[in-house]
Amino acid sequence: MRATFILFILCLAVAGLSAQDTAPPAATNVKDPVYICPMDPNMRSNSPGKCPKCGMAMVAGIPDSAEFHVHVSATPSPLKAGKKEHIAFEIFDPWKNLPVSNFQVIHEKLFHAFFISDDLQFFVHDHPIWDDGLKAFFYDIVFPKPGTYRVLGDFYPDGATPQLIANTLIVPGKAAPKVNLTRDYSSKKSENLQVDLVTVPPQPLAGQETQLRFRVNPGDGLEKYLGVWGHMLSASDDLIDLVHTHPFIAEGGPDIQFNTVFARARTYRVWVQFQRNGVVNTAHFDIPVKPLE
Repeated sequence: MRATFILFILCLAVAGLSAQDTAPPAATNVKDPVYICPMDPNMRSNSPGKCPKCGMAMVAGIPDSAEFHVHVSATPSPLKAGKKEHIAFEIFDPWKNLPVSNFQVIHEKLFHAFFISDDLQFFVHDHPIWDDGLKAFFYDIVFPKPGTYRVLGDFYPDGATPQLIANTLIVPGKAAPKVNLTRDYSSKKSENLQVDLVTVPPQPLAGQETQLRFRVNPGDGLEKYLGVWGHMLSASDDLIDLVHTHPFIAEGGPDIQFNTVFARARTYRVWVQFQRNGVVNTAHFDIPVKPLE
């Protein structure tokens, strides 16, 4: 009788797990789920909660990655330097090319957009607005001069994985010559703070992890910007490698560390953004990356 009762309880437990957590059919095979950060699959935990790196909610496994399609268009067209352009971002799934209209919030926004000129002198990080009737994100911008602009969309479709998709817009006319980047770790004065950078190792190598250790001064009054203590966008000087990331170590003090892997032996410009007393500060540094010998 006792053995039958125990078996009955085990069956109930397995049935409950199966309904909620898709557990295996036998109680002896039940394992604790692994919770994964959707922004950084290397951040894992055996319990739900927030990712210690970026603050996103950990989820019990994530789907296989698949790249969505982003169509970027401008009105009026062709684009003109110095004129307001209405930029549309239409997103389609990678399986049937159907329009996508449901998204998860990433750091307080549905869509993060970055605009970078090919001479790396123009940088914008902002947040297009969703139009449910037209099924697209929209953003108004003025491109300051002719040239090629890379447009990076950062978004998270429901039932998929976070996306970081780059497109190109061309503003007709005589483009400014590209700037030959050289090492620039000099202290930067932004809106209401100063930013300094040290890298570990001092000479970053392609394919190897680099620590970017920033110190801000004054260190008081720092606030989270869009849910995290900072944002960083790194771009290779040919605008092929574009990475948006968040601090690996940050506790609200003056020292903030990002970890990244530079893909190739190029010079990279990195833009960092920190918020202090309600003001967003943006600073950039140029980092030569040598080949791994």
